[in-house]
Amino acid sequence: MSMIHSEIILNGTMEKCQWNCSPFIPMDKCDNFNSCLMSTTSMEEFSTSQNIISEDIKYVPYTSELQLPGIMSLIENDLSEPYSIYTYRYFINNWPNLCFMTMVEDQCIGVIICKLDKHRDALRGYIAMLAVKKEYRKRKIGTSLVKMAIDAMKKQDADEIVLETEYTNLGALSLYHNLGFIRDKRLYRYYLNGVDAFRLKLFCKGERVDKKSSDETICDKD
Repeated sequence: MSMIHSEIILNGTMEKCQWNCSPFIPMDKCDNFNSCLMSTTSMEEFSTSQNIISEDIKYVPYTSELQLPGIMSLIENDLSEPYSIYTYRYFINNWPNLCFMTMVEDQCIGVIICKLDKHRDALRGYIAMLAVKKEYRKRKIGTSLVKMAIDAMKKQDADEIVLETEYTNLGALSLYHNLGFIRDKRLYRYYLNGVDAFRLKLFCKGERVDKKSSDETICDKD
């Protein structure tokens, strides 16, 4: 099933130069910072992003189908592929404990939807959807949601966790790379819009990964 992840630009230029450097290094140590994509985020934009929202943000588990309209509205506005209500119900009804939401009062401003089932000889987790409302990005909400999902799947003895994301989605690639995911394969014309995808994988039980290879993979622009 083709799933797509919202583009989340994680950090402003004050924190890290992340895109063209391997391994990732602090901005003030980067000799190539002016040529990096991260430089497109100005200091003014970064400062503004930190002060857009003053509301209390809460992370909650999915508990009722009454929450489904808010989830669907967020994802439909944020992601490029349409899903029927049956797609949402397939994931949420079968794995309600692997759906987490970010709330501001009664508004859903972030969500992650996952599943966990057998794949060959492994118990595989799958991150199907991740979305954060545009004006709430750059606050590590996406990272927090993914961490919650990873922890929940590990507690259920997951061997690995996978997902697909657009190969041009540098924000999502950086997010997952920073959490230990590696690029497993490139899927050509995977999405309905004809864009390629990367399948990313996280090993949950100590499989060794060559960090240099992983860094080069994420920074690959072919």
